Amino acid sequence: MRLLNHRSFFAFILLSVTILTAFRHFDDDFVKRLIEQFERYSIERPVEKVYLHTDREAYLAGETIWIKGYLFGGNTHTADTISKVLYVDLIDVAAKQVRLRAQFRAIASYAPGQLALPDSLPAGSYQLRAYTNFMRNYSDAYFFTKTLAVLRTGGPTGTPPAANAATPRLDVQFMPEGGQLIEGLDSRVAFRATSVSGRSQAIQGFVLDSRKDTIVGFASTHLGMGYLSIKPEAGQQYTAFVRQPEGTFTSYALPAVQPQGALMQVDNLSSKDNVRVYVRHNKTSTDPAAAMTLVAQTRGQLIHVAKVSLAKKSSVAQLTKAQFPEGIAQLTLFDETNKPICERLIFVDKNERINVRVKAEKSAYRTRDHINLTLTTTDADGSPAPANLSLAVVDDRLSPETDSNRASITSHLLLESDLTGTIEQPDYYFNPAHADRALKLDLLMMTQGWRRFVWADVLSGTVPPVTFPVERGLALTGRVVRPNQKDIGGKVRLTFIVAKRDSSREMMTGETDERGNYAAYDLDFTDTTTVLIQGTKGKTNRDLVITLDQLLTPPVTIVRPPLNPVEFDRDAYDEFIRRTNEYMEIERQIRNNREVLLQAVTVKAKKNQPPDSRKIYGAADATVKFDQNNTAGRITILDVIQGRVAGVQVTGSGFSAKVQIRGAANFGGAIEPLFVVDGTPMDLQGVMSISVNDVDQVDILKGGSAAIYGSRAAGGVISVLTKRGSPDYDLAKEAAPGTLVAKLPGYAPVREFYAPRYDVKKPEHIRPDYRTTLYWNPQIQTGADGKAVVSFFASDAKTKLRLRVEGATATGMPGLGRQTIRIE
Repeated sequence: MRLLNHRSFFAFILLSVTILTAFRHFDDDFVKRLIEQFERYSIERPVEKVYLHTDREAYLAGETIWIKGYLFGGNTHTADTISKVLYVDLIDVAAKQVRLRAQFRAIASYAPGQLALPDSLPAGSYQLRAYTNFMRNYSDAYFFTKTLAVLRTGGPTGTPPAANAATPRLDVQFMPEGGQLIEGLDSRVAFRATSVSGRSQAIQGFVLDSRKDTIVGFASTHLGMGYLSIKPEAGQQYTAFVRQPEGTFTSYALPAVQPQGALMQVDNLSSKDNVRVYVRHNKTSTDPAAAMTLVAQTRGQLIHVAKVSLAKKSSVAQLTKAQFPEGIAQLTLFDETNKPICERLIFVDKNERINVRVKAEKSAYRTRDHINLTLTTTDADGSPAPANLSLAVVDDRLSPETDSNRASITSHLLLESDLTGTIEQPDYYFNPAHADRALKLDLLMMTQGWRRFVWADVLSGTVPPVTFPVERGLALTGRVVRPNQKDIGGKVRLTFIVAKRDSSREMMTGETDERGNYAAYDLDFTDTTTVLIQGTKGKTNRDLVITLDQLLTPPVTIVRPPLNPVEFDRDAYDEFIRRTNEYMEIERQIRNNREVLLQAVTVKAKKNQPPDSRKIYGAADATVKFDQNNTAGRITILDVIQGRVAGVQVTGSGFSAKVQIRGAANFGGAIEPLFVVDGTPMDLQGVMSISVNDVDQVDILKGGSAAIYGSRAAGGVISVLTKRGSPDYDLAKEAAPGTLVAKLPGYAPVREFYAPRYDVKKPEHIRPDYRTTLYWNPQIQTGADGKAVVSFFASDAKTKLRLRVEGATATGMPGLGRQTIRIE
């Protein structure tokens, strides 16, 4: 049997089918239930997507990775302004260990930041991973990942394979279009071949039946992918023989032939306006009303639901592409018992992307020249399309581009983020320079998996619970249990103290639910911060163990092997190492010189004590300092201050005590004072639960002194200042039962990229300038006219500069722009 090409195959199929312009919609119970359950599932299980643009792909240990994160709503691709925290991990692929972790603050769906690589970081391949907390409700296969290389002096990484080492068998998978081979029905079988490293491998071979007759020959046409055509016969088993790299042939079994069933085959290439879906079967049915169901959906949006009668053995439907959003669509065929039996992915290309043009005033400049760039963003019709962009300018000799088809914001948003597994050279399918990209993309759709949901879950109404909520700020979540990890048996009162690096502190109180779960949301702190959580249940906290979810992170799963490692030739590698080391050494010398100058200055002035951020008032009217003498035998704070401050009347004792400041009354009677703990208002019950051993002092404000707190302080103010709340208190020393002290990362501080300006002379300009990244700007917004202007200065290198601009509009249209500039 000869191999049919794409057009010949569908021309052959058309001879035996009844052509319909559209399937007739049936109003039956299954279709109603499918629509209702699918819409419910999509609403309750929304999707988020993340993309990172980095300044380059290879770094020397000690350098900085400059990053911009983009957040999108996964269903519509519009800017995601809900999640405010973006997690970024740098994973050592060999050790399967997270080496660096940061939390970027997302503002209006954009999250700029950086990762500083330690000087001691081992050389090798690393995986940059990014995700939001909500994305953890799905498989980590949908996290953003990107392969980076970290280099060190001493030579390229990796050990060449032994000369006589045996080459492992290729991984070759054969996938019938739609999912199965059916007796007597012409079928297309896609295949994909990869090496043991996960990289594509070009192959050729042939298929034999059980009689050892040659049925068809085949060869891959793109990155190890291709397809063959076959008409299975009853009682036959088919085996493919594939030539291995060393020249021998290895056998691979094709999927078993089914005696009965249905096929769904798709033509997405012949027409720019319609998708043709061919449905053929060899089933027998005595029920004239028996029918199959065809469903088309894109990113949680139902596009087409229709019935296919079993009375006809062959039918074809035309689906209008204009009804689909741009991107991957999933076609599913359900049999007459409402079970999914065939599935096919297609890509609907509507060119809903922005064109990003980068224009310099000249094509060539001299060293240290001032370079002005005009960035223009337009839609497919050439109309201005305001967009948010990021721009990286690198020295092409020091940072060569190893793969011009590597992932971009376009390929990730429209392709990779909806597929599992590795997509090799993803931007190939969106580069207009490749005239055959549509054909190759359709081949990819036949060989790639898509599993964001399972139809059985949708139809059963089983919506997986949302375990990880959307974060509109940093969060502290966890659980309080007994030492034996059993339920605590009721609510626990909690006190949170957040000690920031600027010595300021925040105090919060709350309680757990009946099972001991707690959560504090929408927090805001930067850099590493010490957090103390203390639980109280009854009169003691000794039987409490507090856990914190933020100490747990997603497991390291290398879901995509580093298919495109950065490979240097020897000269380029040596030049990169030499120039980068020179520049980093100069930077170190400058820092050391600054430190020497600072050490030489002796300051003899008296050090000013920083104000206590917990106190918004000046001097208190009275203060009671807590010590071992006055707290001995006392249970509550009111027991300690009773009788020690004139005008403060405490009645009762223990937890039933009441307090009033003399003169605080109106026509309604006595007014209770305002209680403040470390600057945070709190009710009397909360104050009474604080141990007297945790209190440093209590300030009393009367009359006019309390006016700073407004009308709520008409009864005066009792300000409780705890030992832990003091800026000088080291929370890390806490080890009391029922107390958890942990250092947690806050938002990563955003550093400004340093780029020298040579239009103003400065002493430091005498040093040579051979930076690899000359310019990085993560926040460029084109205006209503679609234009933005940026500028930077060339370095001392006579080289070629490579410019890469990525970004998207608020409506989710992505775009990529490239340009080069010569420096002479």
